[in-house]
Amino acid sequence: MQSLTPLLNLFLKLNCPLCERVAEGVFCRDCLRRVQHCQVNDVSRFWQKPLPLFPWGIYGGALKQAIAALKYDKQRAVARPLGQMLGQAWLKAAIASPPLTVIPIPLHADKQAQRGFNQAALLADAFCQVSRLPLCPEGLVRVRATEAQFSLSGGARMKNLADAFQVSNGLLRRPLRGSVLLLDDIFTTGATVQVAAQCLRQQQIEVYGVVAIAVSLKDGGT
Repeated sequence: MQSLTPLLNLFLKLNCPLCERVAEGVFCRDCLRRVQHCQVNDVSRFWQKPLPLFPWGIYGGALKQAIAALKYDKQRAVARPLGQMLGQAWLKAAIASPPLTVIPIPLHADKQAQRGFNQAALLADAFCQVSRLPLCPEGLVRVRATEAQFSLSGGARMKNLADAFQVSNGLLRRPLRGSVLLLDDIFTTGATVQVAAQCLRQQQIEVYGVVAIAVSLKDGGT
């Protein structure tokens, strides 16, 4: 039976979602290095008020390809290494903070049914496994369907998101201890997280900051 182990391992290996080559983990070694090359060197320039941002990487290259594989090719496994790398970077930064609970940015129910999952929730689960922060996966509800943000200007994005979020009944019944750390996949103009933070603050829920897998510099994410 032991002689069959190498053969079984070969069949159990999956193809890298970025290059289609056989991979030991989610990504092959070459693509993992390409993704890691996108990591932000100095997070402090983003960790600024009024809504501090902690991005893992710059939106481009292999990181952009990985996020696209997660969201549009429905490669759910991609969320695990990306969320874990974000969690490792958060721990390494050792940012002094009050007690925090992570809330992922939600999708509208129709969009989530179409995609089959909320990528931010998958990323948040992996992030919290590493960071050891508690997760409130349904703290926010997206109550209104909105247009795709990437096709809109900054001002149009804010208007598009008006009244799009509500604090869940569960969170209202059981208030959090401490503050909220919002998590999203990509930070562009910041419109989505700003509206989400405003929704929480209207219910006297403090928002400490935002963590994201990637920040888009060309869209003003500074």
